[in-house]
Amino acid sequence: MSHFAQVINGIVQKVITAEQDFVDQLPNPTEWIQTSYNTHGNVHTLGGTPLRGNYAGVGHTYDSVNDVFYSPQPFPSWSLNTSTWTWSAPVAYPVDGKQYWWDESITNWVEVPQ
Repeated sequence: MSHFAQVINGIVQKVITAEQDFVDQLPNPTEWIQTSYNTHGNVHTLGGTPLRGNYAGVGHTYDSVNDVFYSPQPFPSWSLNTSTWTWSAPVAYPVDGKQYWWDESITNWVEVPQ
């Protein structure tokens, strides 16, 4: 079984698990694009070949020019990394073992109170 994303106007509408033969019998088979559950950040988590940048989710964008899926932009200040097809904050997440949340009003990470 494989996973397929239904893409209409560049946006993922639904994701199903099916055989290619089933998808080929659907009313609009060209709307369905295979996606890999094991691909994230343009890396295959099991060491295989990554497929289309990221596993597709409802609301994700399918970029047909680059043949990749990526999630919606989480904040206006974040930019799309076209190597990993994931969104990057303008400031790196602190690596001090503490937890943080993104505050768009100051475009920076804020420590979660303990």
